[in-house]
Formats: sequence, structure tokens, C-alpha cells
Amino acid sequence: MKYLIAAALLATTVVGFGATADAAGGCGRGFHRGPYGGCRPNAAVVVVRPPVVYRAAPVVVVPRARVCPYGMVWRYGRCRY
Repeated sequence: MKYLIAAALLATTVVGFGATADAAGGCGRGFHRGPYGGCRPNAAVVVVRPPVVYRAAPVVVVPRARVCPYGMVWRYGRCRY
């Protein structure tokens, strides 16, 4: 019985070396198997551009807006009722 198991193991090992793995699934170079088993072309190559570094924007100082007392509005260059 030991010899039979050893012979079967040896036979499967030798047969396994004869078969090569086909990563494309039999579709050929540049194609792969789709979700339903059909051959589909591989996606195009995506080139990623390095990020562009912009210089810092200048600091803008805005003068404070005029504030009129309660009940008045800013019209014609001064506070009015």
C-alpha cells in the first residue's frame, strides 16, 4: 500500500510539471478573462503626473468696514438716519 501511494504521488508530481500556468486565461497577450468568461483587452496604461506645487498666495489686508451706530446706515460717505 505504501508503494501504491508513493507511485501515485510521484505520477501527479511529474504530470504537474508538464503543465504551465497561463495567467491570461487562454486569451493571449494583452487580454484577460472578463466576469462572464469572455476575453477582454487590458486597460490602457495610466500615467500619473507629479503634483504641481504653487507658491503661497500673498496676504491681503483689508481695512475694517465702517460701522455706524444702531439705527443708522452708511450712505453717501457718512452715517445717516
